Amino acid sequence: MISYEPADSFVTPRFSGVRTFMRLPNVQDLENSDAAIVGAPFDTGSSFRVGARFGPESIRSASHLLRPYNPSQNIIIFEHLSVIDYGDVPVIPGFIEESYERIKEGLEPIHRAGVVPIVLGGDHSIALPELRAAAAVHGPLALVQFDSHADTWDAYFGKKYNHGTVFRRAVEEGLLRPERSIQVGMRGPLYDAGDWDASLELGFELITTDGVRELGIHETIARVRERVGDAKAYVSFDVDFVDPAFAPGTGTPEIGGFTSREAQEFVRALAGINIVGCDVVEVYPQYDPAQITALLAASVAYELLSLIAILNKGGHPTTSAKQ
Repeated sequence: MISYEPADSFVTPRFSGVRTFMRLPNVQDLENSDAAIVGAPFDTGSSFRVGARFGPESIRSASHLLRPYNPSQNIIIFEHLSVIDYGDVPVIPGFIEESYERIKEGLEPIHRAGVVPIVLGGDHSIALPELRAAAAVHGPLALVQFDSHADTWDAYFGKKYNHGTVFRRAVEEGLLRPERSIQVGMRGPLYDAGDWDASLELGFELITTDGVRELGIHETIARVRERVGDAKAYVSFDVDFVDPAFAPGTGTPEIGGFTSREAQEFVRALAGINIVGCDVVEVYPQYDPAQITALLAASVAYELLSLIAILNKGGHPTTSAKQ
């Protein structure tokens, strides 16, 4: 079996070569892969700023700083995973429903091959076709969402598909198990006092940023783990979960958020949860001085990749996506 891992940075320097995630091979060999980095360069679902179509490119560039050993998790990722950069799924700029079909069609074969996709966005609207692809193979999933917005509106400007309605649509389509799903980090001004109630009515648990500050990170994560249990899970990380002091390059920034260090703590604490897919979304390079946000996003993707390596090492009863 072929095993894919990054280029050796002691042979060629990290600033050289084509910009793939962590300098992984850009191939589509699913038979010999455990996980795949996939770009979804789409931002037609944005309601304010645009530019997340360039997010995957920027995240890949910043990821060249990352190294194979994650000391916080004590895991050498590529001893337990064969990983590829699959490239980007096709999209049609300006046409959201058609792009949803393309994204689903691009991701579903990855799931069917038993490979775990880590999707680089793109605005958060891409989570709907991601979930369509994942649920077509795995059935309805638990959702772990780190975000400053719940994204459970019914419509925006009368339109049902955008980055603010994605998880309502996912529940309506039967892609999620709301009783196993949780949203963490909501904050900022709202249009109405009942905006967050929509999530509760759908069956989600929702913990605001203020709620996290009262509970503490460890208790919040305990609630996440209890909520998800042994269900197959999809982790969706919007970079605006993090305060704009640490992630300025995003579409709808909200002050009063978490530090990049706290973001690491949240993601690392998911070790052992049965993740079958995940994403990092809403990186806007034109608002991102010195690639601060792109580096954050790349580092979150790295932590997610580490979690999948832990699963393959034997950190969960389901030790591998490939059965």
